[in-house]
Amino acid sequence: MIVPVNRVFEHSGRSYHLQVEDLGLPEGSLEARVYDGGTVLWRRKIGYADVVARGLDRLAFEDELRALMEKTLHTVEAAIAKGKLG
Repeated sequence: MIVPVNRVFEHSGRSYHLQVEDLGLPEGSLEARVYDGGTVLWRRKIGYADVVARGLDRLAFEDELRALMEKTLHTVEAAIAKGKLG
């Protein structure tokens, strides 16, 4: 299991707390959440079975998951900026 990625995203005078957390191999997915003042505004699971199926060694697998977590955060930030979330 990988350490969660957290970020504060400022937009239109609001501070959103963004988090992407690895739910572990048995679950085989990440969960992305957007918080505003402690309230969950949005949540989504993102599966990573395709990464597991590649049979990477542990370090390469963790690097792939971290990259997916960062990509997910950038996508969520773009959605907030476009008014699609929050």
